[in-house]
Amino acid sequence: MAKAKVAFVCADCGAEHTKWQGQCATCGEWNTLREFILPKTNQAAGRGTPRGGYSGESPRSARLVEINTAGHRRIPSGFAELDRVLGGGFVPGSVALMGGDPGAGKSTLLLQVSTALGRDVRVLYVSGEESLEQIADRARRLELAADALTVASEVTVERVAELVQSEKPALVIVDSIQVMQVQTSESLPGSVTQVRESAAELVRLAKQTGVAVVLVGHVTKEGNLAGPKVLEHMIDCFMMLDAPPGSRYRTLRGLKNRFGAVNELGVFAMTDAGMKEVSNPSAIFLQRPKEMAPGSVVTVTWEGTRPLLVEIQALVDDVQGGYPRRVAVGLDAQRLAMHLAVLHRHCGVSLADQDVFANVVGGVRIGETGADLALLAAAMSSFKNRALPRDLVVFGELGLTGEVRPVPNGQDRLREAQKHGFTRAILPRANRPREAISGIEAHPVASLAQALGVINELPPVDATP
Repeated sequence: MAKAKVAFVCADCGAEHTKWQGQCATCGEWNTLREFILPKTNQAAGRGTPRGGYSGESPRSARLVEINTAGHRRIPSGFAELDRVLGGGFVPGSVALMGGDPGAGKSTLLLQVSTALGRDVRVLYVSGEESLEQIADRARRLELAADALTVASEVTVERVAELVQSEKPALVIVDSIQVMQVQTSESLPGSVTQVRESAAELVRLAKQTGVAVVLVGHVTKEGNLAGPKVLEHMIDCFMMLDAPPGSRYRTLRGLKNRFGAVNELGVFAMTDAGMKEVSNPSAIFLQRPKEMAPGSVVTVTWEGTRPLLVEIQALVDDVQGGYPRRVAVGLDAQRLAMHLAVLHRHCGVSLADQDVFANVVGGVRIGETGADLALLAAAMSSFKNRALPRDLVVFGELGLTGEVRPVPNGQDRLREAQKHGFTRAILPRANRPREAISGIEAHPVASLAQALGVINELPPVDATP
């Protein structure tokens, strides 16, 4: 018998190597090469023809202007927050991947979506981790109308393809991609080989049949998606469901989307009846105490296509031996250290002998630069032990020369703050409103020194109406 061909694939970038080596020559990461047994193809068997696709159709090409897209309309999921992340719903022929920690609610949310869509379109729910009885028991516990939903318990991609051909669904949910396997591969389920080949076959199935496919993915202990990095390149949409410890709220963030906005955020609440949508996320992240304490300020961050009000807290304390610490939760720790250097260079305030801790309340992670000014405002509030007014909102990007740079959608951020009862705002001068917004007093600033000057001129918290 001919010896099986073996390659070594990098789990981060997907580059192939002929032999194992400690470092990937493409991305430079160490100890990421995994053994990959090449699948047996028809050509290897001497037939000389490539393996056929699921549709049985010959390859075709067409002019772009002649392609009819009228029948490829999005399929609404029934959840406005999920549709926001998807860009309006499931796209026929697309492959979406939802990752998250164990117990975050991935299977619960997708089962709710499946039962809701089952009344209008045909949905196939394939689970390789649960039996049919377990799925039915969970549906009854959540009181879901599962009379129109078709379920299956399969772990092989070939059997899933047969079910798609016979059932003709509009949406297929596969839970999860890490337990699926291709019969032509001899690797164990969950290995780089099986995840890569299973995903490739399911992507081909979606493109040839026009079925929308949703995959569930596991995450590693570092919080990254389990499996090869190439998996994220193969699919059309990648979403991550985050579950902060001790919180019943879940945030669904779109990290990749070929059919919508990237970095879109959807918020859900885990209840006894399953996942519930949170239509006003700013309200849950602004549950502040009645008595304001130093080191707290509210900023308006832009998530995808909408503004979101979040509270940033900072704690500045004397160094307890050794080097000063710079810790940021929900923010970029490198930007925190950089902004503290700007504070010293352009405002003469040194925190070299202070530990600085920063946190975004509610478990939200801010990836944009609009929270720079609010971060330093919270740090200065804690350092001077002076509480900021409850009705103050701060946003703006900070440059290395001490200037406050504009941020996108400044008008919409101000309106969102005004809607939630904020009456004062410190913002970049370039973002000052063209027309006065009733109920909110804007303080445009051009530099960090001006912003700190405005904060010092604010009345004490006790005198705030």
